[in-house]
Amino acid sequence: LSGAQDLQEPLVEAFTRTLGPEHLDTLLAKRNLALTLLIQGDLAGARDLFEQVLEASSRTLGPEHPDTLGAKHNLANTRLSQGDFASAQGLFEEVLEAFTRTLGPEHPETLGAKHNLGLTLASQGDLAGAADLFEQALEGFTRTLGPEHPDTLRAKDNLSMALAQLGKAVDR
Repeated sequence: LSGAQDLQEPLVEAFTRTLGPEHLDTLLAKRNLALTLLIQGDLAGARDLFEQVLEASSRTLGPEHPDTLGAKHNLANTRLSQGDFASAQGLFEEVLEAFTRTLGPEHPETLGAKHNLGLTLASQGDLAGAADLFEQALEGFTRTLGPEHPDTLRAKDNLSMALAQLGKAVDR
């Protein structure tokens, strides 16, 4: 993956220099570099870039543009990975509300935000709240993506774990 980073860093610099720091191509290049850093475990570097992308996207595309919400979702995931649960929860709640309003409650992006909010609640010990969100996500993913889609299976797995930790029978 360091090869990807070696290619992406000069791209970000070139796009910034030639198109400007808030051009869509620059923001996409920064997002891709941030995703690479996240995969490599450089959470601080990823967080910094996701914050930059979110700020610029909000200004140039608007706060509810799908790319802006995607940037906010990526930042929330990064903060969750860093253990910054309160911040991640707030961002996931904002993303979930906006996706529900703009894409609808059954859209896969909305369901993904709901599932990730559940992960954040589980990380903070709110297993009942997490189980509720996992169940809603599971039902939505099953309807929209099918019972064997990876997102459906992840939601089912996380629901079963939350219910097991709560001492409830798993009958799904």
